[in-house]
Amino acid sequence: MDAKTGSLGGCPMHNGGMRSLLGRTNKDWWPDALDLELLTQDGKSPDPMGADFDYCEAFNALDYNALKADLKALMTDSQDWWPADYGHYGPFFIRMAWHAAGTYRTGDGRGGSSSGQQRFAPLNSWPDNGNLDKARRLLWPIKKKYGKHISWADLFILTGNMAIESMGGPVFGFGGGRKDVYEPEKVYWGSEEKWVDEGVETRIIPDEGKALENPLAAIQMGLIYVNPEGPGGNPDPLQSARDMRETFARMAMNDEETVALTAGGHAFGKTHGMVPPDQLSGAPEGGALEMQGFGWSTNAEDIAAGHITTSGLEGAWSNNPTQWGGDYFRLLFKYDYELVTSPAGAKQWQPVGQSEEDMAPDARDPSKKVPTMMTTADMALKMDPDYRKISERFRDDQAALDDAFARAWFKLTHRDMGPKVRYLGPDVPAEDLIWQDPVPAGTPASEADVAAFKEKVLASGLSASALVKAAWASASTFRGSDNRGGANGAHVRLAPQKDWAVNEPEELANVLTKLDELRGNLSMADAIVLAGAAAVEKAAQDGGHAVSVKVSTGRGDASEEQTDAESFEPLEPFADGFRNYLKTKADVKTEDMLIDRAQLLGLSVPEMAVLVAGMRALGAVTPHPTHGSGVGVLTDRPGVLSNDFFVNLLDMGTKWQVVDDSGDEEFVGKDRASGAEKWRATRTDLVFGSNSQLRAIAEVYAEDTSAAKFAEDFAKAWTKVMEADRFDLTYAKYHG
Repeated sequence: MDAKTGSLGGCPMHNGGMRSLLGRTNKDWWPDALDLELLTQDGKSPDPMGADFDYCEAFNALDYNALKADLKALMTDSQDWWPADYGHYGPFFIRMAWHAAGTYRTGDGRGGSSSGQQRFAPLNSWPDNGNLDKARRLLWPIKKKYGKHISWADLFILTGNMAIESMGGPVFGFGGGRKDVYEPEKVYWGSEEKWVDEGVETRIIPDEGKALENPLAAIQMGLIYVNPEGPGGNPDPLQSARDMRETFARMAMNDEETVALTAGGHAFGKTHGMVPPDQLSGAPEGGALEMQGFGWSTNAEDIAAGHITTSGLEGAWSNNPTQWGGDYFRLLFKYDYELVTSPAGAKQWQPVGQSEEDMAPDARDPSKKVPTMMTTADMALKMDPDYRKISERFRDDQAALDDAFARAWFKLTHRDMGPKVRYLGPDVPAEDLIWQDPVPAGTPASEADVAAFKEKVLASGLSASALVKAAWASASTFRGSDNRGGANGAHVRLAPQKDWAVNEPEELANVLTKLDELRGNLSMADAIVLAGAAAVEKAAQDGGHAVSVKVSTGRGDASEEQTDAESFEPLEPFADGFRNYLKTKADVKTEDMLIDRAQLLGLSVPEMAVLVAGMRALGAVTPHPTHGSGVGVLTDRPGVLSNDFFVNLLDMGTKWQVVDDSGDEEFVGKDRASGAEKWRATRTDLVFGSNSQLRAIAEVYAEDTSAAKFAEDFAKAWTKVMEADRFDLTYAKYHG
């Protein structure tokens, strides 16, 4: 390992030819870092605030206006240890907020601003986050003052808003409620061995048939979006436009939002590339103890003179870098630009024959004038035909740019928060936005109406398997990463979810049609969940166990007009181990994808285990392409909620072997004595007998004394999934 950069030699981490679900981990980049996992308790690191701390209550008690006033004052209250460009920290804090939120990606809903992850590795040491360690330290006195009433995650975004506001920019609103975590989240950021500034290859190479891997959204390791110099450092604006379009789409932005964000963000501040990168110290995570978490260090004289390197590019985009306005587009279109090299050696574009009045002030000496610049990504807004049309419109209509930027910034910084009901504070906009997945308020049903509906469902002729699969299809789209999906809204009856192969569209349509006939005054969302609950209760009863599936009512039904069908497409599961579904073989093990989905659903290992086994017992699996619906259903009594899956999986009378030509995805279980085929199963099934930790869980539930416990634990885990998105209930008390 290179002690300075953290680069690794050798091959990327693989599991038997498949890549790891987590790719590069912090231990790969910084193997000598202090290991705190030894102190985990009950499988997690304790929260210093304690289990009873209610951040939403604490936020609602915040002196919000005083905090905003303090943040606004901070913008021009420069400190000697890190002077502000142009005497204003606003652009610095905008970048901090942008990079806190900009890791969000639609593929799995991970990343984003919701937990303050920029404080931890690897994000705190990504090349694209260079020197943001200083921005966070500048905020410490304010965080210290307001303490528990404002999380770092909220503070990052609110500070960005105040930075925009302090420079005359438009702000659409702010919603608080992001709760801090206190350790790095485990997220797949890629498998490359090097960071972007070390020559790592770009992730899109069309000529070689190389596309951006899902769920990644950045073009190179250690970037938020694209390389500002161009793909892999190639200063080609059209190729940069291609990368921008792809990476911004992966965080839910269209062309107009992409242009507005790029232009709006670059209306402020400057880039930094005055010092060759080899003169900098390493990133914060690998720094010496005496650095106290600071990285990218240069000497105090260089810092005072503005001789700082972050991206490696050098200069401001506009002649008014601390004032919102139309100068960015005015300068972009007024001048021809030539390719030049920054003092740090980066490729950038400089206006040809720029007049002095269009030059920018020097960041440290306002009496001096220096040329403005554009990155290759900026030039893409001029050279790409579609981006150019939007850019010209914004150049000619400042009000349109104001509105587009304010809305796009709000979306950027709030996209991962989930439903609007989770937003707190006086600056939450009244307008409902389609990307917030709005759902009309529902009406809770009486116990009598619920009981009558369940009775009708059980007499309808619909099978337990079909009812359970419909409820699972509706609720299991929930992602705790960005709080999207779930049963509320009954989106499963709308495109695109109703047509997903994993949902067995024909059977699903039959179930939904029948439930619609029976539901009376119930919403479809409630009817689907209650029907699943009735089926589970009946299946448990048939197994000799009385369980109660206590799901709430009061869900609403979203309309087609309230549903952005395109934004729901990333929620389609590539693999759903709970239903034993795999769209196609991947370069990640199928059992890894089960763990990934369980984590998104907020499940523990035992909860995951009982749900998989229970779904198998109920026959609630998506039919296998070649062997039908029985694969993984290790029971002679499908439709009965039993622990048969675990009992039969662990039966030593069965010998398992891989099915030829299945790519190690399908297995046959044969009787050891006779050789007769008994079962068919997948990797997702067999891992519960193969993995030592999962086998330990399976053994508990396979015991003769655990049949009732299994049914009870399944019902609790099932209810947890069905209720995962009921923010309308859990957040009601915070809204008066």
